[in-house]
Amino acid sequence: MIFQILALLVLLVFYGIYFGKLLVQKKRGIHTHQIGMRKEKSIHTVEVLMSVATLCIVPIQLLSILFDWNWLPNNARFTGFLTGMLGNFVFLVSVLTMKDSWRAGIPEKDKTKFVSTGIYAFSRNPAFLGFDFMYIGVCLMFCNPVTIAFTVFAIVMLHLQILQEEIYLTNTFGETYLQYRKRVFRYLGRK
Repeated sequence: MIFQILALLVLLVFYGIYFGKLLVQKKRGIHTHQIGMRKEKSIHTVEVLMSVATLCIVPIQLLSILFDWNWLPNNARFTGFLTGMLGNFVFLVSVLTMKDSWRAGIPEKDKTKFVSTGIYAFSRNPAFLGFDFMYIGVCLMFCNPVTIAFTVFAIVMLHLQILQEEIYLTNTFGETYLQYRKRVFRYLGRK
């Protein structure tokens, strides 16, 4: 029962951060959720599949939690809780650092600022890293074939979204972004 409560806490904190940021930006007149809005086929396809992955994993996680479907020992499950909370922390810091430039999806017309300070000095994609840690954490807490499959699907789709965003950032910010790419790794670390 304790791991069910802890997993629900991980999910509640994560989605509280996500939807809280959306609401704060909406009050400022910023349309944050732009997933699947682009007309370019490659971007649109990746974003739609990413949406499917990130929406489908939620009921899978909740059902696994509800039925306590897990194959791992308690120490692995506790590691999962810590990993999930680390993901929440990384995600929170990333959206706070990005301020009003944070978007879900690739914006078509919005003017955003290039951010390379704070957590972005150590990861080009800390928000996605937070997602990944959260998904992996919940998967460790409720490890079963379905949760593993959907976790892998979601992480792969987030990675494909990152690749699309890198093209957008190169086109939008040019040499500034290219120099940043030379200094900071995609997920974690500096060169």
